[in-house]
Amino acid sequence: MAADTARRRGGTHPVTGKRRVRPARIVLHIFLATTALAWLVPMLWAVYTSLRPYSETQSKGYLSLPSTLNLQNYVNAWQQSGMPHFFWNTVLIAVPAVLITLLLSSFVAFTVTRFNFKFNLLLLMVFTAGNLLPQQVIITPLYRLYLLISLPSGVSDSGKLYDTIIGLIVIHVAFQSGFTTFVLSNYMKTIPNGLHEAAVVDGATVWQIYSRIILPLLRPAMAALATLLSIWIYNDFFWAIVLISSGDKMPITSALANLSGTFFTNDNLVAAGALMTAIPTLIVYFLLQRQFVSGLTLGAEKG
Repeated sequence: MAADTARRRGGTHPVTGKRRVRPARIVLHIFLATTALAWLVPMLWAVYTSLRPYSETQSKGYLSLPSTLNLQNYVNAWQQSGMPHFFWNTVLIAVPAVLITLLLSSFVAFTVTRFNFKFNLLLLMVFTAGNLLPQQVIITPLYRLYLLISLPSGVSDSGKLYDTIIGLIVIHVAFQSGFTTFVLSNYMKTIPNGLHEAAVVDGATVWQIYSRIILPLLRPAMAALATLLSIWIYNDFFWAIVLISSGDKMPITSALANLSGTFFTNDNLVAAGALMTAIPTLIVYFLLQRQFVSGLTLGAEKG
């Protein structure tokens, strides 16, 4: 009888009326707290290291208590790495790449989900299959292809696609379009077909249906994808070292390489530079946080 009463009262104690805490929930909370701490420790350690002078850590060790904490490593990292210039290079790469990827992927997703033709499923599979190909596999043919494609002299110093900002934008768009198309097509399937049919009856063109009906409804998914794409493209260094030879055209990730010396590395300085390079991605996430979370939970309550 007491057990039935406790069950009806939501797991509360039949005498004291306090809510019972299940052992499984305690274990879950301990696991989540431990996991969160494990993720935070490296970042907190980087912050702690970046605030200490290199000479102090060399004499006392990194595990010692600090005698001096200041922001001098951040000042040195900003000045020695040429970070403002590399920040601008990354903006020139990431912003167009994200916008073009979202635009082209939304075109493809709109086509394969709203129009019935013979090869729409095959087209979607082709775009998605591009994500299954390891990037390292195509380094050599892609490098040779970039050396063969010519560009006007006003766009490329060498007259080729190789060693240009445009070349990095193109490769990012090519590799990110598959995942973006897959996500947008799945989300578009949740939009009722009645909206499309009603617009056709009213005489709307295909472009009007896309721009005035479908595109506004894609805002949560587009915001979530924009956040992910910005972080992925911003943090990329692989394609830059393969397709760029001029140091002044490298993205922000190369600024950290400039902080590493030939014979020794100032880890305090590198930690400060790494934290500074992470700031733009945090800004993007916080600006799009609400849309990002809503985009991730789309369809969670659909049966």
